[in-house]
Amino acid sequence: MYPYCLGIHQFPYVDYRFLPHMPCGYYSLKEGRWFWRQDALGAENSNPPHAQQRLTFVLVHGSWADAHFWDGIAAALRRNGHTVYTPEYAGHGEDPNRNVTHAMITQSVVDFITRLNLHDIILVGHSFGGTVIQKVAEQVPDRIKRLIFWDAFVLKDGESVSDEVPPQTRQGFEQLRASSKDDTIMLPFPLFRDLFVNTANLDVARQIYAGVVPEPAKPLFEKLDLKAFYVLPTPKSYVYFYQDNVLPQGEGFGWNPHMSTRLGQFRLIVGDGDHMTDSRTRPAMVAQKLYEAGRD
Repeated sequence: MYPYCLGIHQFPYVDYRFLPHMPCGYYSLKEGRWFWRQDALGAENSNPPHAQQRLTFVLVHGSWADAHFWDGIAAALRRNGHTVYTPEYAGHGEDPNRNVTHAMITQSVVDFITRLNLHDIILVGHSFGGTVIQKVAEQVPDRIKRLIFWDAFVLKDGESVSDEVPPQTRQGFEQLRASSKDDTIMLPFPLFRDLFVNTANLDVARQIYAGVVPEPAKPLFEKLDLKAFYVLPTPKSYVYFYQDNVLPQGEGFGWNPHMSTRLGQFRLIVGDGDHMTDSRTRPAMVAQKLYEAGRD
C-alpha cells in the first residue's frame, strides 16, 4: 500500500550533502563528484587498531536523517574488513510518502534483512533507530548476533518516543506537527544546532542542517508493544557519547543510564561526541566504538 525504497546505500554519492570542510580533508572533489578519501581514516586515527574480528553490521538511522547518515562510518567499517548494510526505511530517503507508521518503518528493515537472507548480524540503531531495532529484533531474533543502541531510545513496553522527551520539547513537537501540512515535524535551526550538533562549528552545523528534511510525526507519538523484546536473550550493547545534548541528563531523562539500564545486562562503550557531528567529522572514531560494542 505504501511504497518504499529498500536499496543498499554505498559510498560515494553524487548527492551527498552533509560534507564538512575539514582541514585534513575527509572528502575530495573530482570531476564534479565527492569521493571518500581512503587516507582520511589514517589522518583521523594515526594509530590504527590491530586486525579486527570480521563482523556484519546493519546500521539503522534515526529521525531527521536518512541512510546517507552512515556513509563515512560505513566506509570506515568496510576498510577494516567488515560487511556493512545501511537500509533505508519507509517515509525517508527517496520515499515521497510521509504518511507512515512505526510498523511500516520496522517492516522495511525486516524485509531488507530477510530479502538478503542476512544472518549473524550486528544490528545498530541510532537515536529513534533504537525503537526500530527493538521491534525488528522481535521479528527476526534468530538472525541477530548482537544489538547496539548508539545514543538511542530504549522504550519501555507501551511507551512512545514522545513520552521520553521533556514536556517542553514534546509541546514544541506538537506545535510543529500541528503547523505542518503533511503531519511532519521540521526542526528549527537554533534547536538543531544546540541539541544535535552542539560540538560542531557553525559552518559544519549549517552543512549538516542543509540535509535535514521534515520527519514523519506519527511514529514519534505511537505507543509500542514491546513485551516480546524484553524476553529476548539477544546480547546488547549501548554506545554513549558524553556531549550528546538531545536529551537532558538527569531528572528522569537521558541516554545513559536512563535508557541503557533498561537493557538488563549490557556492554557499555563511551565516547566524546555529540548526536550527529561525529558521523561526519570523525567517522572512523564512531566506527571503532561500534566495533568495540559489537565484537565478541
